[in-house]
Amino acid sequence: MVKDLLKTNIYDVEDTIIIIGSCLPNMDKIAYEKLIKISNNVYDLCLEQTHLNMAITKIGGMLRTGKIKRIIFASVNKSPHCVQLHYIGNELKKMMDLKNIEIINYVANNGDLVNISDNTISLSKDLIKIEEGNK
Repeated sequence: MVKDLLKTNIYDVEDTIIIIGSCLPNMDKIAYEKLIKISNNVYDLCLEQTHLNMAITKIGGMLRTGKIKRIIFASVNKSPHCVQLHYIGNELKKMMDLKNIEIINYVANNGDLVNISDNTISLSKDLIKIEEGNK
């Protein structure tokens, strides 16, 4: 059962949490089923409705409990809102020591979970660098 991230108590976490774009189960059921096999501690988040900073604060509180060892962020591809989901881990790393927390980013694509690197996530925010690479 998917839980609403912002309505969940910060202590209601386990070793591995998965935070998904709320449309992922409907957009790519096969990829979603692969995720829930990893952990049934799944939270949804719609960054079209919720400001990114609210999500960062909530997840930061969850991490502060010391119960989380791995966070998986998973989104659908090509969504201008969902792409922000992948920025959360990098922002949290700037705010707190996460060297003992594994952060994984997946994008669902036709039933597959494609692992997205930190470099790709950082580059996605640098439109100038991307444009220069396209010349």
